[in-house]
Amino acid sequence: MSFSIGKILGVKIRIHFSWFLIFALITWTLAAFYLPTQFPGLSVEVYWILGAISALLLFVSVLIHELAHSYVAIKRGLPVPSITLFLFGGVSELSSEPADPKTEASMSVVGPLTSFAISGISAIAWYAVVIFDFGTVVQAPLFYIALINLLLGGFNLLPAFPLDGGRLLRAGIWQWKKDLIPATKLATRISTVFAYGIVGFGFFIVLFGDFIGGLWLIFIGWFLKSGADQSLRQTIVMQALSDVNVRDIMTKDVIAIPPEKTLSEAVTEYFGTYKHGGFPVVQEDRIVGIITIDDLKKVAEQDRLYRRVEEIMTPRKKLIFLKPDESAVDAFIKFSRNDIGRLPVLEEERLVGIVTRSDVFRVIRIKAQGEI
Repeated sequence: MSFSIGKILGVKIRIHFSWFLIFALITWTLAAFYLPTQFPGLSVEVYWILGAISALLLFVSVLIHELAHSYVAIKRGLPVPSITLFLFGGVSELSSEPADPKTEASMSVVGPLTSFAISGISAIAWYAVVIFDFGTVVQAPLFYIALINLLLGGFNLLPAFPLDGGRLLRAGIWQWKKDLIPATKLATRISTVFAYGIVGFGFFIVLFGDFIGGLWLIFIGWFLKSGADQSLRQTIVMQALSDVNVRDIMTKDVIAIPPEKTLSEAVTEYFGTYKHGGFPVVQEDRIVGIITIDDLKKVAEQDRLYRRVEEIMTPRKKLIFLKPDESAVDAFIKFSRNDIGRLPVLEEERLVGIVTRSDVFRVIRIKAQGEI
């Protein structure tokens, strides 16, 4: 679950609910351990304020890192609908995979370079603050941001997919094999070995007394393993759908329900006859809503005799639509992001088809099996 906080460079910025958990954890870690050790002599309240400021600056750095990826992607013709800040940092959501290894490499390397640049600028600012003696409350956040961005840039260069270093690895393999899917599979296998190594080292550290440090390594290893698997699935999906349009997979002969029908009539004449999970509701050739079997289940059977479709349908203003010439990738993203089962297809405000989640997954399954 995430929510939007605005747009930068035309890219929607979203915050996942897990961000608040990690923000609180980093603030507590800085205020209770790091800052008192590195900058002794301040009050507890000041440590907590500096911890919160430093944690916030960290995520601003992460956002700038992701914006750098997005900027290069957009310049290379790859739409970036959104950036999401979450538990382990941030991720730029691409509507498609890079077209070639050079694009992949340029998009990947700019992230760590940006982190190193932020580190360098922060280090210079910290040095100036020390020279002019502006005080610890200014020094502490600058020192932390310089250090953490240096580590962030270095960490992202590790050859573990889907980190930037892993994507650079994939770009190199892609250049060698001339095929994205095998390159992604090999990069994923290498990343999996790397991730298991980090998890194993984390358990080793725990056994020798550093529980917190070991636990962080275990979480990082798990994150890399799950991230690599997810990126592989995403690549396969994107490649399978890249040359498919909504027009190719939509059902053109759409069965629609008039809004004035009673729910009993809807069950008898439509849900019971055609066995679909949902139907568009159309009035005078204009879609006004969608009714699904889940909507019907919320109404007691005895009430269906007099209640009408328009009373329980999802109204048009809450619907998400597709266009016939949109990519099937867009349909997949809309299904995933909104957790819905069907999308109406409009052409000049006229309902011309409907696409279900099953339609999209059928294409993915067939393409993945190499049948078409």
